[in-house]
Amino acid sequence: MNLDIYCGPAPTPEMLWRDWNFDPPLLAAIGAVFVLLMTTASNPRQRMAAGAALLVMLIAFVSPLCALASALFSARVLHHILLVTFLAPFIILAIPPKARERQPLPAQLSFLVHTILMWTWHAPEPYLFALSSPAAYWLMELTLIGSAVWLWYDILSPQRTVGPSVALLLGTTIQMGMLGALLTFSREPLFAAHMDTTHPFGLSPLADQQLSGLLMWVPAALPYLFAALLKLRSLFAGRSFDSEAPR
Repeated sequence: MNLDIYCGPAPTPEMLWRDWNFDPPLLAAIGAVFVLLMTTASNPRQRMAAGAALLVMLIAFVSPLCALASALFSARVLHHILLVTFLAPFIILAIPPKARERQPLPAQLSFLVHTILMWTWHAPEPYLFALSSPAAYWLMELTLIGSAVWLWYDILSPQRTVGPSVALLLGTTIQMGMLGALLTFSREPLFAAHMDTTHPFGLSPLADQQLSGLLMWVPAALPYLFAALLKLRSLFAGRSFDSEAPR
């Protein structure tokens, strides 16, 4: 199989913790995103969100999780969960609400685009394509991040009322749960790139795939459900949960 995986070949368990990714262009891009977020942040709460975004980027792309995702599909799913359910909202929360007052597009559009991309990149053939070259890998990563940022922009927009925001959150929870269920209950492994890389970690390809489905089905839903509860709480409190804090 002719793969050119950005994070490198699948590591062994013994070597995993040495597989940090200090790719200079990657570090420069992460630093640029962090500086931009810190520049736009106007209060400690937003600066904390920028710091949280930096931490998530380092875990996802610099830590050995990047290399582990070359071996385990479940690690790849965990990597994507970090990007779409943590990095994306932290990016939005680092931006002052006044800078997000542009009227969002219809809520269904961001939800539809994000759902299509999530299902596409976690299907066997597109996923294999994403591992065929660094360019294809970054196409997958950036479209997932971009669509998630767009979705969370809609969810957290000051122009969006609580009802549509909660509907977006619950809809995303449901679609991710459905995708997770398909992966969990599949009777055969689907991802050719991981057929020979999971055994050193004590997992068969099918068990690895089932674990990835469980991650997407349950833990990935929790941030969306938590955000929905905060949205509902803000409705009764009469304020947005990401409203401006005192400087």
